[in-house]
Amino acid sequence: MNKNTSLHKSFYTVSLFVILLWLIKAWQTYYSIDLYQLGVKPLTFSGLIGVITGPLIHGSWEHVLGNSLPLVLLGGFLKYGYPRSHWWAIAIIWLLSGLGVWLFGRDSYHFGASGLTHGLFFYLFIAGILRRDKRSSVLLMIAFYMYGSMVMTILPREQGISFEYHLFGAMAGFLSAIVFRKWDPKLKEKTYSWQQDDDSEDLIGDEWQSDSLNESTEIMTDENKDSND
Repeated sequence: MNKNTSLHKSFYTVSLFVILLWLIKAWQTYYSIDLYQLGVKPLTFSGLIGVITGPLIHGSWEHVLGNSLPLVLLGGFLKYGYPRSHWWAIAIIWLLSGLGVWLFGRDSYHFGASGLTHGLFFYLFIAGILRRDKRSSVLLMIAFYMYGSMVMTILPREQGISFEYHLFGAMAGFLSAIVFRKWDPKLKEKTYSWQQDDDSEDLIGDEWQSDSLNESTEIMTDENKDSND
């Protein structure tokens, strides 16, 4: 299996999932079906189904639209930068965010993919800090530049928005980044020609010093002979 996934393929794969979200919303709108029962309902047995189905359901077109671009970008970055761990990370973020809402959320139906987007962001953020290789650091900076405000949206801000999904998604992403920080190989550092030239120059310099030392030793020996004569 080829672990070197291109960025283009990564975005394409995640886009298929986003298309699925749009198809579900279109089907829901066309047949006037309300799917809020498929969300997470805290501390109810029937609400457990939302742990699986909650991220697939959205309350409005604005809701699904607001989650689409972050899913494509952050999900694409995750798949590209972490080819070995990304599926495990997504599964953990998906399940733990829903379970956290089920255990500690407000008494209401919680749904939407925003918990997933927050988990993806925090995974990229924490993994970049822990790993410190070039690729992880670049993905960290891009993710933070585009969606750094997610650090604040894990707190309650607006009525009707499930900050619990944001919070537990972020916590799941944080945990996943720690667990999987060593799963993916780091890119090999490239060696440039000028670096090799520097090494050769150092060798020449050492030889020059050695030759100079030998010459000075010979001079000292000649002087000693002259003095003895």
